[in-house]
Amino acid sequence: KKIVRKKMINKLTMLFAVFMAILFLGGLATTLTRSMMIGFYDVLPVYIFMGIAIAMMLYEAYIETK
Repeated sequence: KKIVRKKMINKLTMLFAVFMAILFLGGLATTLTRSMMIGFYDVLPVYIFMGIAIAMMLYEAYIETK
């Protein structure tokens, strides 16, 4: 019973951490687009790298919880 509870706590902690990281990275990317001096195409590489980083985090979280 304790092992099941520990696994559940680990899964919830990982999901919370991934969610917080996604919020941080998304906020960082949207902050860049609010500037009048920076256009969309200037920030496009940032969005691409953020998407890759988020996908890698989600993939690793999925593998770890298996």
